[in-house]
Amino acid sequence: MSSGDLSDLQIEENSKQLPRLNLLAMLRLGLLQIGLGMMSVLVFGVLNRVLIRELGVPATLATIILALTLFVAPARVWFGQMSDTKPLWGYHRTGYIWIGAASLAIIAFIAVQVMWQVGGSLKAEGWTSQTYGWTALLAFLFALYGVAVSACSTPFATLLVDVSDEDNRSQLVGIDWSMLMTGIIIGAITIGVLLKKLTLNAPIEDLQAAINRLFSIVPAIVFGLAMLATWGMEKKYSRYTLRSTLVNREEKITLDRAWRILTASRQTQVFFTFLVMMTLGLFIQDAVLETYGGDVFKMQVGETASLNAFWGTGTLFGLLAAGFLLAPRIGKRNTTKVGCVSVVVSLIWVVLSGFTHNSTFLLIALLLFGLCSGVATTGALSLMLDLTAAETAGTFIGAWGLAQAMARGVATIAGGALLDVGKKLFPDLVLAYGLVFVVQGLAMLLAVWYLGRVNVTEFRTNAREAIASVLQNELD
Repeated sequence: MSSGDLSDLQIEENSKQLPRLNLLAMLRLGLLQIGLGMMSVLVFGVLNRVLIRELGVPATLATIILALTLFVAPARVWFGQMSDTKPLWGYHRTGYIWIGAASLAIIAFIAVQVMWQVGGSLKAEGWTSQTYGWTALLAFLFALYGVAVSACSTPFATLLVDVSDEDNRSQLVGIDWSMLMTGIIIGAITIGVLLKKLTLNAPIEDLQAAINRLFSIVPAIVFGLAMLATWGMEKKYSRYTLRSTLVNREEKITLDRAWRILTASRQTQVFFTFLVMMTLGLFIQDAVLETYGGDVFKMQVGETASLNAFWGTGTLFGLLAAGFLLAPRIGKRNTTKVGCVSVVVSLIWVVLSGFTHNSTFLLIALLLFGLCSGVATTGALSLMLDLTAAETAGTFIGAWGLAQAMARGVATIAGGALLDVGKKLFPDLVLAYGLVFVVQGLAMLLAVWYLGRVNVTEFRTNAREAIASVLQNELD
């Protein structure tokens, strides 16, 4: 037996001496994900609509501002590495989580105040230097908000690895993912209740008061959930110090390294392209969905925020159905294909519901869209794990994650740009929004085409050699 094997056995033995996570502890950790889910609805389910519909900011510009929260995803790499090497207050992960949660709560409230300045300046003076100045400040704050989310979420994801063992990690991740979706549902319902009194075209003063109140209450709750979720958990359960000898170069992700890993062989390139197309097929509508509800279905601000509850509920059921029923029976690739094709069908329903102007049809369509999205996501994530070389798992998961975050940023901007183009091409708002959903469906069909060219056997045969060559060149 080699010294490395002895070291691994020793680490495993020492880990067994620490208390194991029970179900209650797993649920407690998931409270942070509930908070992050609530914040995502607050930003992408309320501010997107207010910027575009109520304040009159062009959809392309509004979605660029929103997408900045995603384009700063590389900051996750830095925070992950910082939490590895520079503990705060004696903790590797918890200190960063607390700072991130406090920062995102404060920055979100400040960003909303700047947003009102953008709207006021735009209404009073049009696009003057002052308006551009406020808009630039708003964009900066949204980027800063994305950095704060990275400071919170990446160390938290790493904490989940630290406190779990091989045999209970999948259970923890499943609970964690489900509670994120639960947070989106709870956030959507909460926002709908808090904004219920707002009418469709409420005076800007009423809208401002209601949104300010919302951004005072929910971020404070999210910070409280972050504290409750993590207080004492790292000290009691973390195995990081025992495993720190295993931390190596392969876990340090950089943009350059991620790109070279993702393009190391034909199969990594094919799956990378599939992942980007699928992300576009799932999220192009994300930043304009609430304005669709307002413009076409005449839904109030609170009602359009509640659209996320239907989408989130469908996604949650889709994740569970795919994981427990579909994938074990028809396989990961077929599950992914069924999900992707079904997403296209659901998007057709979303467009057709616009011609009825009946919000009930839209809600049913979004429930179906969420269900199909959950199936596609489960299949794709399972397939991704098959296309992850075990010896470079940290690098691969980080690379796939960065690719997905950047693609979602592109999807957000694409949705806004397509809506602006649609409004210029078509006098009918349903057709204008329809352009967004049609392009989204085409992206998903392209994803299905690339999925047909994914070959796990070829990956296992050829890709590892190519990846090893990339890593060896780095060492040289």
